[in-house]
Amino acid sequence: MLLNISNHPFAQWPEAQLQAAKEQFGAVSDLTHPAIDPQADTDEVLQTAESYYLKVRKIAPHAVHIMGEQTFCYALVRQLQQCGIPCYASTTRRQAVRISETEIRRTFEFVQFRAYPASGV
Repeated sequence: MLLNISNHPFAQWPEAQLQAAKEQFGAVSDLTHPAIDPQADTDEVLQTAESYYLKVRKIAPHAVHIMGEQTFCYALVRQLQQCGIPCYASTTRRQAVRISETEIRRTFEFVQFRAYPASGV
């Protein structure tokens, strides 16, 4: 099972991403990404990551898809990798279409799940 920790519930993923997740990982489940206060210091972020690490360990997924606030993701990915849980980011192709002189519509096309590099690389 793939555990999705992001601000984008898997039920709202584009069809290509849903299909890739099912093919690569089977089932998908959500764990909402925490709201990280921009005023939080590093210790607060590390405490939140530790709390989520314990939650993830209880769920015991085969892999984790994690996207969001960078320092939180970095801290949590490091912990999960140390206990052997692989972590993935979703990659997209960004497309911009000019609607008018002042408006641009951006869309993002899912490409793949990319493994986070092993800690220390």
